[in-house]
Amino acid sequence: MDWNHYRFRSLWTLPAPVAAVYRALERIEDYPRWWPQVREVTRLDGTSGTIRIRSLVPYDLTCTLRERARDPAAGILEVSLSGDIDGWACWTIIPRGTGALARYDQEVDVRKPLLRRLAVPGRPVFRANHTLMMRAGRRALATRLQAV
Repeated sequence: MDWNHYRFRSLWTLPAPVAAVYRALERIEDYPRWWPQVREVTRLDGTSGTIRIRSLVPYDLTCTLRERARDPAAGILEVSLSGDIDGWACWTIIPRGTGALARYDQEVDVRKPLLRRLAVPGRPVFRANHTLMMRAGRRALATRLQAV
């Protein structure tokens, strides 16, 4: 087993139509305004940027995101990630009742040296850290969508 390889899936039920959720999630430069763990986003051009995130565990992860797929009709937003973590992440937004379901899938390899050294003892903490970050993001986006 590669202790530095992670797969994540989060499901967010949100109180807004698919189009509104898609618009909010495609505007990654706005994430720091509503998602507390997304500390900074800097656009590099129309299809790439850098992101700095930090959840409960006291370390920052910084990586470059490059658009791989953007399909509003299918509700798909996918990026490649490189930097402290390498891999990909994908949002898929579909109708759910009167709102939407946003599924987040991510597969990454950790590259940050300190986290690689802590891979075995830190794995449960890193997974919990990711879960808490995603839970906070869902709550914050739901609140933002209700306010609009």
